Order: sequence, then C-alpha cells, then structure tokens
Amino acid sequence: MDKLMDSPWFLRIMALLLAFLLFFSVKADEDAANSANNGTITEEIEGVELEVFYGDTNLMVSGLPEMADLTISGPTSAVQTTRQLKDFTLFVDLRNLPIGEHRVPIQTENLSEQLRVQIDPAFVDITIEERVTQEFRIDPEMNERLLKEGFVLEEISAEPKTASVTGPKSVIDAISFVKATVTGEPGVNESFTTEARIRVLANDLTKLENVVIEPEVAEVSAKIEEYSKEVPVTIKQNGEAPTGVKIESLVPSSETVRIYGPKSAVDALKEYVVEVNAGIVTPTDTTVEAELKAPPGTTSVSPNTLKVEAEIRVDETVEAPEGAEIPEVSENPPS
Repeated sequence: MDKLMDSPWFLRIMALLLAFLLFFSVKADEDAANSANNGTITEEIEGVELEVFYGDTNLMVSGLPEMADLTISGPTSAVQTTRQLKDFTLFVDLRNLPIGEHRVPIQTENLSEQLRVQIDPAFVDITIEERVTQEFRIDPEMNERLLKEGFVLEEISAEPKTASVTGPKSVIDAISFVKATVTGEPGVNESFTTEARIRVLANDLTKLENVVIEPEVAEVSAKIEEYSKEVPVTIKQNGEAPTGVKIESLVPSSETVRIYGPKSAVDALKEYVVEVNAGIVTPTDTTVEAELKAPPGTTSVSPNTLKVEAEIRVDETVEAPEGAEIPEVSENPPS
C-alpha cells in the first residue's frame, strides 16, 4: 500500500480526480448563479412623471395626465437595476401635430431591450390649442358666516383689481369669474386686510385648470361694522307747558337716528320715540337736549343726544302761579 501511494502514477491520477472535482463544483455554482440571474420577474413602478415634447410656445395642450404607471418584466438583474436607478423617461411627442384633438401613445426612452414594458395608460386623448392671455377683474369675496353675530361686511376690495390669465383658448373662453376668496376662523368683528389666492371659475362655479394666473394672490381689504339701520325719530310730548306758554310743535335736530346691534333686534324697530316733558319749555329757553339710550336688545344709538326745538306761542296776559315748579324732561326709547 505504501508502495502504491509512493507511485508517481497514483499521485498523478489523484491530482486529476481532484481537478475534475474542483471544476464541476465551480461549474455548479456558476450555473446556479446564472439560473438566478436569468429568472424573470415583474415589477410595477407607479407615478412616473410624464414629459411632453412640443416646439411651438404659442400652443397649449390639455388632457395630458401628469403621471403614468409603468410595469416591466424581464431578468431579475435588469428589472432591479431599472427600478433602483429610474434613469428612463416616459414621454409624448407632439412636435408634428396640428391644432385639434388627437390620441397619442405614451413612449419610453432609455429602457433595457431585455425588458417587456406595459404603460398605463398606453394612449392619451389630448387637445392642442392656441395659447391665449386675457385680463380679468378680480372679485373679492368673504363668507359672511365668518362674521360675529351682529356684524356685517360693509365693503370689500382687492388689490390689484385685475389678474392676467393664460391658458388654452377654450378654457379662457369658459371663464366666468375670477375670485379672491377670504378664508379664516369665524367670529370676525373688525376690519382687516389679508392675502387671498385667486381662483378661475366657470359659470357653474367649477374651478378651471391648466391656466397660469398672474399674480396668484391678491390683497383683500374688508370693512367690518356692527349691524345698524336708520329709524325715524318720533317726538312725544308729555305733560303741560308752563302757564302762558303754548307749544305749537316740537322739532328734533335730526329726523332719524342709527341703531346698532343684532339684526333681529334692530330690524324689529320701526321708530325711535323721544318723550319730552312740555313743562321744561319756557319763553326764554325753547331748546331741550335729550339723552338717547339704546333700545332693549340693541347695543347703541347714534347720536347719543338729540336737541328738540319747541315752537311756542306765549300769552303775555297770563302769569305763572307763584312758586310753580318746572318739571324735568323725560326721554324714553321705545320698548
């Protein structure tokens, strides 16, 4: 046995067998790796940005989605590399198309030839139109539900007063309103100035897309005041004039006053009654100044005082009783 192992031929045969064993072992590993690499997988890449190629800057395109979904199938290595690098492009080529409606395919660029590709959507319906720019008046607005109870929007304005809108001709022709709408928390009870985003609306108040608005925001100023209305003043004479004085008429310095407060309370008032005691009128002082108080349920009245001028006739043959007291004036707002 020792002689056999010492034989050169034995050693040569053993070395050859070991070489064959090593060769087939490495070959099996390579085949396994190649088998894994050559396996087919499928991956979906969602939300790939869609590029548009068209040369005429005087034209605009509507109907194009911003993104599309891509499904790729092929060797594992190619699919994984494509998904990780994302160095491909999805695009539509409109450079040779005239104005009008078209159905165009979404195409790919820089994808491996080893991959099978499916795009969703595969085709898109688009409209190529003339680019139009037009000036529109900005209408500022505010939801009056934002106002505190008892307050009203007296005036609202926007600066600038107009906006430039650029878009496809069909969209520009559909514009009925350009609005700057104020938003915020309810309970507004004072005037303010704020920025509001400008919106372009159709006749049914749906928002129109695919337009460029310049500027995008406007400065809106709102004048907020407490609710009020003017009511006529009614003078009511109480008591008797001093002896020898006859009151022909009582004329207020203002025929109306303005009442402030909640709408329901203010609107219920038809007049403001000022009661004047005739006993305060004398031949030398025919003017009565009445202090005006807010009627129940309201907050204030303007002005807060009112002068009443008495037109009198004096009978000089009659003397006032000695020690007669001159009564005070009484001004009572309506209940």
